[in-house]
Amino acid sequence: MRFTVLTLACLLALPATGAVTLPQNPLLLQRADPFIHRDAASGCYHFTATVPDFSALEIRSSCTLAGLKTAEPVQVWQKKANGPMSANIWAPELHRINNIWYLYFAASRTDAPFHIRMYVLSNPSADPKQGHWHEEGELKTHLDTFALDATTFTHRDKQYLLWAQQDVAQTYNSALWLAEMDGPTRIKGTPVKLSEPTLPWEIQGYKVNEGPAVLVKNGRVFVTYSASATDHRYAMGLLWADANADLLKPQSWQKQPEPVFATNAALKRFGPGHNSFVLAEDGKTEVMVYHSREYRDLQGTPLTDPNRHTRLRLLQWDANGFPLFAPEQAD
Repeated sequence: MRFTVLTLACLLALPATGAVTLPQNPLLLQRADPFIHRDAASGCYHFTATVPDFSALEIRSSCTLAGLKTAEPVQVWQKKANGPMSANIWAPELHRINNIWYLYFAASRTDAPFHIRMYVLSNPSADPKQGHWHEEGELKTHLDTFALDATTFTHRDKQYLLWAQQDVAQTYNSALWLAEMDGPTRIKGTPVKLSEPTLPWEIQGYKVNEGPAVLVKNGRVFVTYSASATDHRYAMGLLWADANADLLKPQSWQKQPEPVFATNAALKRFGPGHNSFVLAEDGKTEVMVYHSREYRDLQGTPLTDPNRHTRLRLLQWDANGFPLFAPEQAD
């Protein structure tokens, strides 16, 4: 095993057994669509998110979640001057697959700002903040339409891609799609549609299902997602399937009819969403990573108001093995 200074620091910082305590929220200011990768061997954390001006991809690292507050961000890639990947650099996710780092993100063009498509970078370095990030190109799907929020996961020895994409034959902005992958940069087979924005809470302002995140536990595959406009109406929903089911069959999936995490004015939590999951320093307690604003009335528009802050929340579980996102205590 190659040990870096950060790796050794992480090993030394492993907590004693006991209750998990999270750092005070917000974890990071003006970082939307947050994603944290935890290295299983060392416990090191690597954080990435959408930056306020949508211009670049950055990573910061720490041996603890609290350390991410003060960790120095390193810009690892910057948007192009024009053409593909020259505008609206959104929602990066950092994954380690076969000892290679991959950054999945959405981007558009300066001459067509909402020509949003998904792209991939790769880096063989041990530390994702170092080395060269190679542009693997567009992550193409079965549709050449607005697409974003790619996430990838492995289940029962198969790698999957889960993302949000527009179907121009429909009247909504985006649905959730799932496909098996043929390597980290391409899909294979026919994608299946897991969820469309049809419920009343999913179509407030915009008809959207986006920002999926995956958590496998208690014999189920859980998928959280976000819906509606990215203001105070933004909220999170839940899909699930039996862990032994064929995930590429839509009938394997069930959908919670009501949101599982939403605005709570009393807690100054407005428009929470686009979450991810990570394990706490004990290596077993699930933490939900998400963004929200601290006020209702936007300063500008959802895209120009930068104050979506990264927050952490301990996930709890009910007697049936389902996640509890919002026992209403303050974070």
